[in-house]
Amino acid sequence: MSQQWIRLFRPIVAGATLKDRLIASLGSLAGIAAMTATTAYVLGPDSSLPVIVAPMGASAVLLFAVPTSPMAQPWPVFGGSIISAAVGVAVAQAGLPLALSVSLAVCLAILAMSATRSLHPPGGAAALTAVIGGQTITDLGFGFPLVPVALNACILLAVGWVFHFVAGRSYPHVTAAGSQPGNQADMPPRLRTGITPEDVDGALEAVGESFDIERSDLVRLLAEAEWRAAVRAGGGISCSDVMSRHVATVEAMLPAREARATLLRRNVRTLPVTNPSGQLLGIVGLRQLLVDGNVADYMLVADTATPDQKISDIMPLLASEESHGVVVIDERGVVLGIVTQTDVLAAMARLALAPGIAPLAA
Repeated sequence: MSQQWIRLFRPIVAGATLKDRLIASLGSLAGIAAMTATTAYVLGPDSSLPVIVAPMGASAVLLFAVPTSPMAQPWPVFGGSIISAAVGVAVAQAGLPLALSVSLAVCLAILAMSATRSLHPPGGAAALTAVIGGQTITDLGFGFPLVPVALNACILLAVGWVFHFVAGRSYPHVTAAGSQPGNQADMPPRLRTGITPEDVDGALEAVGESFDIERSDLVRLLAEAEWRAAVRAGGGISCSDVMSRHVATVEAMLPAREARATLLRRNVRTLPVTNPSGQLLGIVGLRQLLVDGNVADYMLVADTATPDQKISDIMPLLASEESHGVVVIDERGVVLGIVTQTDVLAAMARLALAPGIAPLAA
């Protein structure tokens, strides 16, 4: 029972760190201060209008503490605040009993924000403020959604935009795109299998609850988790278990056309480049060998591993588009073998089909 109570006081924002919370606190300090000072300057010292409305404090929490939330994006912050305030003014002018007015204002604000895709929790407070904010707010009528609400929201968003840029954060939030040139909508190759957007839609429908995260972010997060689980499942296999040992290598001073002929004859994608002692110098592929000159002129830095290194350590390298193989070397740098994407796929398939078997024999 005590552990259950302790859990109630733990942070509920996934991925949040102390640094994130400090940045959020500084951001809200800058945002509220700039918003108040700027609004006061625009209205002038003789204005009777409020320079800030209370819902903006809640907007600042979303904007700076959870900037990836769909409810913290520019349109919800701006549109949700104005629309809700306008709904509250309309309800206030209807002359209904207070209990009915306050409940109806929040109810209709939620409906209006949902219909305009601008759901923003502080909008409920903006609607409520329009009803119970006092005579000054009542006298403003439909001017209230513009000044100070719209003015406050614009200043807060401007400060948030600049602050997140300086802090190195992405705002407005855009789901990280894939790394495929010419097709930025793709996720990285290692995340394209397994969980699909349709799977997530089905799971959300089955759970029957709403979550404060964009669908595309949720798909990417679950795909990343699934990938890491797969990496962990293959963690008991070492490079020496799966590497190809009969590796075709080329020396650095070999003409590129001869190396190209070797690559095509062996039907491989890359060739380790060695010195006369068999020590690794680099690696070349067909793209580098479509030129004249020597291999040394075009070789690339090779990704390397030791024989006892686990394939879980090198799978992220093999999942990138730049690396088609990781060269296995000994302590002197002599080439012992190479682990390719195909080698790892074969090992993972064997684990999937017979998870109780021992690692492949060396």
